[in-house]
Amino acid sequence: MGLPSKLKNINAVGQGNSFLGVIAEYEEPKLVIKTEEWRGGGMIGAVDIDMGLEKLEANLTMGGHVKTMLRRFGSTKIDGERLRLVGAYQKDDGSKPQSVEVFLGGRLVEFDSGTASAGGDTEHKYKYPCTYYRRVVDGRTEIEIDMLNGTFIVDGIDRYADIMAALA
Repeated sequence: MGLPSKLKNINAVGQGNSFLGVIAEYEEPKLVIKTEEWRGGGMIGAVDIDMGLEKLEANLTMGGHVKTMLRRFGSTKIDGERLRLVGAYQKDDGSKPQSVEVFLGGRLVEFDSGTASAGGDTEHKYKYPCTYYRRVVDGRTEIEIDMLNGTFIVDGIDRYADIMAALA
């Protein structure tokens, strides 16, 4: 019988700042293949044609006012902000925790301070569209996507290399 590996704790690191104890939650970018439906002559049904990847977007929620995050808002460089999301996953079978790191490149485009009340809890939310994504599990890169440079690596295989070579 196996047990699931559950997220036990998180952190975020950006521009030399650790947000340990401040970050409430993060939402990693969804990885989605962009498809287009096609049915050509002679086909008995439609198929989805791979058209690349959908837009990548992460979201962060901080436990209140974080001045260093506000100062990153509105960067004019599309990939100017680097962020590292870290999660410790562990099974309840006595095994060691597994480190899952997500490295992002992009920029902060939305700041939502939500509602505030005297003596109440506050959370601030940040939207982070990404041009770069890399997921590393226990030091091994599992997925790397660089939207600007046409890189799409999964398990060590660049699935976009032949297309980029055809463009050279």
